[in-house]
Order: sequence, then structure tokens, then C-alpha cells
Amino acid sequence: MDIRKIKKLIELLERSEVDEIEVHEGEESVRIRRSPPAVMTVPAPGLSYPAAPAPSPAPRGPAAPTPAEASADAAEPEMAGHAVTSPMVGTFFAASSPGSRPFVSVGQRIEVGDTLCIIEAMKILNQVEADCTGVVTAILVENGQPVEYGQPLFTVDLEA
Repeated sequence: MDIRKIKKLIELLERSEVDEIEVHEGEESVRIRRSPPAVMTVPAPGLSYPAAPAPSPAPRGPAAPTPAEASADAAEPEMAGHAVTSPMVGTFFAASSPGSRPFVSVGQRIEVGDTLCIIEAMKILNQVEADCTGVVTAILVENGQPVEYGQPLFTVDLEA
């Protein structure tokens, strides 16, 4: 099946409210889903896993956060501005090739439709375009890092 036809199907899927498209052409077929199906893992025979620890009784009153919880809360930055999120599960790439300069950098002004990054999914490179106009205030993902559907990739200051 021609890759251009597959890309057109992906574009049609993104513009519609359909969650899945399946096309058969002779002996070839392709199925494209908007969201990944739930994956159930089954342990291999012969492998044993330790039992989960029993839950501890819930405290009766409000408890102070543990140091681990406090540091986890402090580690999550407060997102200010518009979040540009990943439209799919895949691998984040900041540039078109390893030696190229990134599509955008912090402090750069972007317009609607500007390419921000590439998400590779199943050997298909998908450009993520800006859905707003503003200044990039943060890049939240490292180059080559796997990303999930809906995961924030960039924050954009719409006021700037």
C-alpha cells in the first residue's frame, strides 16, 4: 500500500471524529486507530512474581506529606501558559535529523502551523504543528524520549 495513501488516511482520521479506520486493498490491509488499544500483559509460564504488600490502614486524620511526597510535588513544575500536547504515542524528536538544529527553542516566537517537533510512531514520522501563536517558554521532553498521547511537550506564552 502506498505510504501517501496511509498519510492521507491519518489526516482524515485526525480531522474526523472517527476513532479507527481499516482499509483492505487486495491482500494488503491497514488499520489506523486514534488511541492505542489497552494492552494486557500475561506473565510467561514458569515465572513467578512476588505478592504485592498488604495495604496499610488509612490514617484517621489529615497527615503531613512524607518527604518523598513533598519532593515529588516540588519536582513537578507549575505549567504557566498554553500546553502543546502529543497527538500520539511515539518517540519525540526535536529536529528533522540528528545533525540538524531543532525546529524550535525556548524564547522563539511561533505561529499557528509552525512545525514544533516530530513524533515517530511505527516508523512513520509525524510533524507536530503549533496550534497557537506565542513564545515557547519551555520544552518539556528530551530528544529521543518516548511520549504518551496527551503528554505536554511544550509550553507557550500566548501573551507574548
